[in-house]
Formats: sequence, C-alpha cells, structure tokens
Amino acid sequence: MLSYRHSFHAGNFADVLKHTVLVQILRYLGQKDKAFCYIDTHAGPGDYALDSDYALKNREFDNGIGRLWGRDDLPANVADYVQLAKQFNAAGQPARYPGSPWFAKSLLRPQDRLFLYELHPTEQKILQKFAGKDKRITVLHDDGLKHANGLLPPKERRGLVLIDPSYELKSDYELVIETLVKMHKRFATGTYALWYPVVNRGRNQSMERVLQRSGIANMHLFELGIQKDSEAPGMTACGMIVINPPWTLPTEMAHTLPWLADTLGIEGAGFYRLQALFSGGI
Repeated sequence: MLSYRHSFHAGNFADVLKHTVLVQILRYLGQKDKAFCYIDTHAGPGDYALDSDYALKNREFDNGIGRLWGRDDLPANVADYVQLAKQFNAAGQPARYPGSPWFAKSLLRPQDRLFLYELHPTEQKILQKFAGKDKRITVLHDDGLKHANGLLPPKERRGLVLIDPSYELKSDYELVIETLVKMHKRFATGTYALWYPVVNRGRNQSMERVLQRSGIANMHLFELGIQKDSEAPGMTACGMIVINPPWTLPTEMAHTLPWLADTLGIEGAGFYRLQALFSGGI
C-alpha cells in the first residue's frame, strides 16, 4: 500500500482532468458565504518537483500540464486551473506541480476547513510542512478510506470529499465504492468526487454497475481517454464520478472534455465519456 508514488505521474493528463473538476467544484462551493469542509482521503505531499528523477522517468507531464502551459485557447475552466498551477511556479516553464491539497488551500476562505489524509510517512511529513500553522487545515497520518467517514456529516453541512486512491490493489475498486456508499448515507447532501483509472475496462464497468444499484440518484461521470482501451500495461484513460455535482458542471465539462480529448489524445486516439448515472441502468 505504501509503494505508490504519485511523483512519477504528477501533472499528467489524469491530473489535468482531476484538478480541472476539483477547481470547478471548489469555486462553486465558494460562491456562498456559508463555510464548507473539504476532505481529501489520499492527499499526497501537495508539491511535486517536475525535474525530479521520478517525474523525468516517463515525463508524463509533457502530455498534461506541459501541453497546456503556453496556450491561449484554453476552455475557461481549464484556463482557471492552469492559471492556478502557474501561481505555484515563479516564472517560465512549469518546474513544480501542485497537488490537490494546494489547489484546495488556494481557494480556501477564512471560514472553511480542510482535512487531509496521507498514509505514506515521507509524504505525510511534507504535507504537514505544507499545512504549517494554518488552523483551517488538519493533516491526518491515517488511511482516509477507513477513517474519513467519521468526519461526516461535517458541522458546516456543506462540503466536498475527494477520493483518489492509487488502486494498487484490485480490491481498491470495490473498496472505494463501498466507502463512497457509506459516506453518502451519512452525508447525503455532500459532494463526492471519485477519481478512477482505466487499466482494465471490466473493473470500471463493475464499479459503475454497483453504483447504479446503490440508489444514489445524482451522479455524473466525466472520463478522458488518450488512447483506446488496451490489455497492455498502463493507464489509457481516467475519469471522475461526481455525486451531487454543481449544476453547472455537466454543461461546462460537455465543452471541456472534447477539447481535452483532441488536445491530449495520442495520434488522434483521444476520446471522452460524459454520462449521468442512474439507478437501474444508463
């Protein structure tokens, strides 16, 4: 469980999708004066060096944030995300990439709270330094899938839970759905964003079927692929399943996903899925 290091993948196409959606949700929550609570079950260190040996091994960021960095034709929500990423860098080309905790902290207001779970001891220490003495941020050296449910419902009665595990174990695919359903029962009005990889389409289809049988009504799926599904090792696509999304999110992503598929797809093989998931079938 502790062998995964996101540093190999920081800033790749999956981060582009995940953080574009994350920023949109946080922006929406921030439109009301009432406080909200953000819970990240797998926070990571919050800071990735793109010139590290990890990041340079496969240079996945080249077909992610690197491809978007200097463009002036970005969709509005992608431009918002890229501009925030630029604020994380001093100047010029991207040297560092911000993790989900940084995006959340950058949009945090005085009345809001962040709870960041991280199990990896090295990354947890970096995350703790990132949080500093900010009383709005609580860093927990623990397994968010096991323990975040205890924070629900938050006292704010408004909030977002980001579930973004490594999926190192095949059992993670079942565990994340079980956890998500339990969380929803405790806090049915909350927004939940579940990130998933596509390395075996059958596993993803199974996840979707279980969610469709869960009785959860308001679910939307946003998927971005850069290559056709393949039995070869590696991630060809990824997605976000969002429960209780901002009402603006499906419309915004209907414009954004085709653009990202065209821009980040490899040799014209990019694709996307944009679906509402309903109990009883799609």
